[in-house]
Amino acid sequence: MIPLNILDYSPVDEGYDPRVALLQTTELAKRAEDLGYKRFWVSEHHHVLSVAGSNPEMLMMHLATSTNRIRIGSGGIMLPHYSAYKVAESFRILEALHPERIDLGIGRSPSYRMVNKAMNENKGRRPSYEQQVEDLYKFLTDDPSENHRFHKLIATPSINTTPEIWTLGTGGGSAKIAAKNGTSYAFAYFTMPFDTGIEIVANYRREFQPSPFLKKPKVTIAVFAVVAETTEEAEEIAKALDLWLLFVESANPPPYYPSIRTAKKRGVTAAEQHKVTENRKRMIVGTPQHVKATIERLAELYQADEITVIPNVAGIHNRMKGIELLAEAFDLMASKDGDS
Repeated sequence: MIPLNILDYSPVDEGYDPRVALLQTTELAKRAEDLGYKRFWVSEHHHVLSVAGSNPEMLMMHLATSTNRIRIGSGGIMLPHYSAYKVAESFRILEALHPERIDLGIGRSPSYRMVNKAMNENKGRRPSYEQQVEDLYKFLTDDPSENHRFHKLIATPSINTTPEIWTLGTGGGSAKIAAKNGTSYAFAYFTMPFDTGIEIVANYRREFQPSPFLKKPKVTIAVFAVVAETTEEAEEIAKALDLWLLFVESANPPPYYPSIRTAKKRGVTAAEQHKVTENRKRMIVGTPQHVKATIERLAELYQADEITVIPNVAGIHNRMKGIELLAEAFDLMASKDGDS
């Protein structure tokens, strides 16, 4: 049975506030652990007021402390915003306190330019993303190679385990970086649901070079999933996701995730319908058995080792119910018991 993971955005539901959103993420992580999910990742979004997840490593520390077994990770750290040395030390702290439970997912920044400017103001010339990735790997492995400009520098705490490294992306460039550095690869199908991804993942596998992090290639495919007991209910829930995606891509998005009632009342314009139709390619919507069958087909197409579902729907009760129904469809509890 293919392992399932969760990537949570900490959505701020209409009528609630960001503190509640973060507490709901905590409850979702606890439930995911009980249900047998393998990993629970949190996102990094800046200047998006409808989601509360802006600082993955701080939220990860809270989630790792609130759970016992499930792997906790970032999906992901947007490396161009930061110093690779600082990221390495943050994740070494996490790994030291929660050994062999921490995933470090890294990616380029899709954020607003002003976010990156605010993060790096007055820092002068910044290294390329490729250089930052190499720096991060050096600091996490204590590589003493003298050809590195910081070869004498050690990231502390110095520990004997390493976070599991995942390179996130949608294109050939990120896949090449993952393959070259010997890390796992997470393909963001939820932003790039096209057949070209199959070849991108295949190239990653062909070009993979074993490393201290990983001996053979490992792939997860990440996709929005809207799961409900009936097709009709799933479609109603999906309408709110349709609207949220329209909102976050607009000039003045509201500071909340629209409710199902709001989505139903507002509807979409004829001009918006094409975008909604295109966005539906990024998600799987339906009953547990339909979503399960689609996930299995996706896993086979991409030869994925794991699947990461993003239950980014309105209402914590719908998010909870969705991951419960999917866990039951995949019989995750049986897999969990078998591993224990």
